[in-house]
Amino acid sequence: MADKGQEGDVVTPWDVASTSQKGVDYDKLIERFGSSRISDDLIRRMEKLTGKPAHHLLKRGIFFSHRELETILDCYANKQPFFLYTGRGPSSDAMHLGHLVPFIFTKWLQDTFDVPLVVQMTDDEKFLWKDLSLEETYRLTIENAKDIIAVGFDVAKTFIFADTDYVSGEFYRNVCKVWKCVTVNQTKHIFGMDDTSSAGMIAFPAIQAVPSFSSSFPEIFGGQKRVPCLIPCAIDQDPYFRMTRDAAPRLGYLKPALIHSTFIPALQGAQTKMSGSKAETSIYLTDNPDVIKDKITKYAFSGGRDSVEEHRKYGGNCDIDISYQYLSFFLEDDAKLEEIRKKYSSGEMLTGELKKELIDVVQNIVANHQTKRAAISDEKVREYMKPRKLNYSY
Repeated sequence: MADKGQEGDVVTPWDVASTSQKGVDYDKLIERFGSSRISDDLIRRMEKLTGKPAHHLLKRGIFFSHRELETILDCYANKQPFFLYTGRGPSSDAMHLGHLVPFIFTKWLQDTFDVPLVVQMTDDEKFLWKDLSLEETYRLTIENAKDIIAVGFDVAKTFIFADTDYVSGEFYRNVCKVWKCVTVNQTKHIFGMDDTSSAGMIAFPAIQAVPSFSSSFPEIFGGQKRVPCLIPCAIDQDPYFRMTRDAAPRLGYLKPALIHSTFIPALQGAQTKMSGSKAETSIYLTDNPDVIKDKITKYAFSGGRDSVEEHRKYGGNCDIDISYQYLSFFLEDDAKLEEIRKKYSSGEMLTGELKKELIDVVQNIVANHQTKRAAISDEKVREYMKPRKLNYSY
């Protein structure tokens, strides 16, 4: 359902909010959603199977929850194919750091497991929910695709598609099948819609569901209906796939597996997530170094004390400090992150010094991303958007 926590947490595909300075209570969210915590044993199994260390986003619990990840690891252990599916709703020219997180992790999954990836660009969704024309959401699709490609996905293993281009053929047949087995009442209950919602809003969830079925992509899978799918996504997208997992067995398809991430918080604090529509809450991938420095300096919520003397005596609170939270997402060096945590918690490091650490990390990430993105032409985007067979090793 459109989930609201007992203590003020709201988590839906369109809204995330918490009354706690620490943000959403993810343990309670797991209970409400009925997913499973990613255990240390599961991470160790992944490392043993692949022979590679786990990604820092996984080790640090940023990707923290799953549905049937074990089945995907079983496929890999038995040299059976699976594929990845993730997506982006193109509603703005500039993606922000939070949008980057699932794609960074998805690239690691693609590289580590050597599997194909489909990326759904839901230009139709943003037309339905936002005050945007279809022409504008398609233009934003192309621009956002450049940001996604800049993460480094292998063109031989990656298919990016816009819904308004691709919803036809086998894909549309699967949409029709989902429509027939999911009622309007179910859709209202899962997504919090009502009689004022447009017919398109009621219908849309099926379109986000069917990329998890391999038969939706005959060019890639040659009509195979039971290639397993793993969906890396933020946990606010889980309602779509609870619906999908309920419908799949009735259609003769496999339930998709999921791996969920936490939300990157707004600069002002963890009560809500970073928002592309609120510039002061977000660091955009188009921001220059001075803008990044200014935003972090002015807006990043501090877990420090009211005075230097108090901070030196009692230390800062990393659990609510946004600069530290962002470093846990983007600083890959585990030893350095732990050193920063100890110094800030003890009072040895002041808030201004912590913010300086984050400014350096984010300026470097954004500058590198901008360089890569600048080299991506419209022609390169069309390469990724051409339906075709993708390469994978088994």
